[in-house]
Amino acid sequence: MTRRKAAIAAAGTLAAGALTAGLISVPNAFADGTGTHAQHTGRHGSAEARGVHKAAARAARTGVDWKDCPADWGLKDGVECGWVTVPLDYAKPDGKKIKLAVDRARSTGGKGKRQGSLVYNPGGPGGSGMAFPNRIPDKNPLWAKAATAYDFVGFDPRGVGHSAPISCADPQEWVKAPKDDPVPDSEADKRAQRKLAKEYADGCKERGGDLLPQMTTPNTARDLDVIRAALGDKKLNYLGVSYGTYLGAVYAELFPGHIRRMITDSIVNPSPKKIWYDVNLDQDIAFQTRWEDWKKWVAKHDDVYGIGSTPEKIEAKWRELRSTAKKDPIGGVVGPSELLGFFQSAPYYDSAWAEVASVWAAYLGGDEKPLIEAAAPDMSDVEGNKAGENSNAVYTAVECNDAQWPRDWKTWDRDSTRLHEKYPFLTWSNAWMNYPCGVWPLKQHKPLNIHAKTSHPVLMIQATRDAATPYPGGVELHKRLKGSRLITEKGAGSHGITNLKNDCINKRVDAYLLKGTVDAKDVTCSPHAEPQPVKSAAKASAKAKAAAVPARTP
Repeated sequence: MTRRKAAIAAAGTLAAGALTAGLISVPNAFADGTGTHAQHTGRHGSAEARGVHKAAARAARTGVDWKDCPADWGLKDGVECGWVTVPLDYAKPDGKKIKLAVDRARSTGGKGKRQGSLVYNPGGPGGSGMAFPNRIPDKNPLWAKAATAYDFVGFDPRGVGHSAPISCADPQEWVKAPKDDPVPDSEADKRAQRKLAKEYADGCKERGGDLLPQMTTPNTARDLDVIRAALGDKKLNYLGVSYGTYLGAVYAELFPGHIRRMITDSIVNPSPKKIWYDVNLDQDIAFQTRWEDWKKWVAKHDDVYGIGSTPEKIEAKWRELRSTAKKDPIGGVVGPSELLGFFQSAPYYDSAWAEVASVWAAYLGGDEKPLIEAAAPDMSDVEGNKAGENSNAVYTAVECNDAQWPRDWKTWDRDSTRLHEKYPFLTWSNAWMNYPCGVWPLKQHKPLNIHAKTSHPVLMIQATRDAATPYPGGVELHKRLKGSRLITEKGAGSHGITNLKNDCINKRVDAYLLKGTVDAKDVTCSPHAEPQPVKSAAKASAKAKAAAVPARTP
């Protein structure tokens, strides 16, 4: 689950995504019958199960016609691109089809060392994995050993990027700033935000076409199995971050016998009671916790930033900044919503700590430009704005379709008002981000009740202070996938930690991917190194971009 810089009327989107669903038993309407229940009973399964079996067999025969990537896709030399055809509706595998964009960088170790393809999803819903293969030509040192054994494969999930993209609003209108403050001052403010959310939900129905009702996590998991077949792999090797962990969990339930290697990094709580409404409420609490961690770090480095020598002084400065921007948006475009869209990257990623502090320090020193450039939309970036709205549309469609959300406004108002009292940093922004699901004009499903024994143990990695995917989510998935192993990064809170330097974690990821080994029991690792302060806003921003997880999506 990942957050984006702009949102409907509030501040940004959610990384790990969100909200409530009812508790159900398997098999259910989404279960393929290829899960544990079907294996034990020997039954073939549902229409969707037959459909994905047929589509995968077709893809295995066809393969992928790899070619040079289009120049405007922004991929490195050495990365190849292609397409995988999947059914729009798996219950109708011979009906309408869509094409999914895939790319790869070949393994570096030669035929004797190659073990297959490692497929990646960075989160969202709505994130593109197409940048992942760049790690091989970039010679990313954390992934050099894995690159000897695997082709790195990325893809745009259905509805994302180059894969039959959907939209819910005009992108240029959607990014316009300043937006209303997500924290309401009155009932009229709440009504205005609800109206915007309703318009966005209706826009999804109007613009989403016949793909919109098929935008679900189980369908994306089925797509993943067809991609596996097209790659020529008998079993899947998979790395999922953030929402990508929920996608992996659903895949494990539908296709437990198809897993060769699976890593889940920064884990969404898969409990049917949590998906998706309660997941988002849990985020509100966790983001506040990580916001407090960042303020302590900034206070510790007051000699560099001069924002405040205690977390309390920094909080007072933050409230003052919000108030100033609300009365008179900075540069005419940065109000409280835009501020939150930028500042929330600090609770998300350690790599953003110095950048956010440096930009704020520059503003306090009289230079508004870095803050405006960081927080305001770039109206000239038409393609970037289109991609941002597409990502938000997919996030909305998948989470709203996946689960049954509260349909009464009183529930949302009660929960957000209560949480805002103690956890004000993100609560109302998160509520408006997700409220289209409270007025969603399409059928909402019940999520799978995940309980599977996979053909190979799943390796799980979770930081105890992760804001976007709180730690209990990792514990919950660990309980639900038999034989899995959990690595806990204690005292850390960055999101997407397989891409951070921590030898305790890195060496276990390599051993798992190269040899299939896991520890005899769960492991606790010390935190990775704390970020170092950088005074220059330009240098801090450059460092943050260099270190950024490709998944700044849920």
